[in-house]
Amino acid sequence: MPRSFQTLTLDDAKAMIDAAEATAVSLGIAYNIAVVDAGGRLIAFVRQDGALIGSIDLAIHKAVTARIFDKTTAYLGALAQPGSQLYGIQSGSAGDVVIFGGGVPVVLGGQVIGAVGTSAGTVEQDVSVAEAAVAALSRI
Repeated sequence: MPRSFQTLTLDDAKAMIDAAEATAVSLGIAYNIAVVDAGGRLIAFVRQDGALIGSIDLAIHKAVTARIFDKTTAYLGALAQPGSQLYGIQSGSAGDVVIFGGGVPVVLGGQVIGAVGTSAGTVEQDVSVAEAAVAALSRI
């Protein structure tokens, strides 16, 4: 039986990045913002002028991590603490799994259709910027 497969589009990614950038500007922090599709592959990325070079890969890996595990990276981080059930998860996938806040899956109709990852500020700021990106989809 045929299945329908939904994923974020480039237009979705652009709207998400615009919203994330606006939040980053309001925080006064230059951000790296990545959006991946349902397959965990990069659709769009922006590095605002002056954003930390070291945060480029973090933003991308946060988005991928949120998609491949279908959980926020903040949630995974809580489960990966010593003695917790996912302790050491960040050691897999050649170090590409990032388990601190700023990666958020995008869910539509109960199906994960992509994810966003942000990096440059505190964990709380990264989460806020990522959540702003996801919230932009409800306005489309």
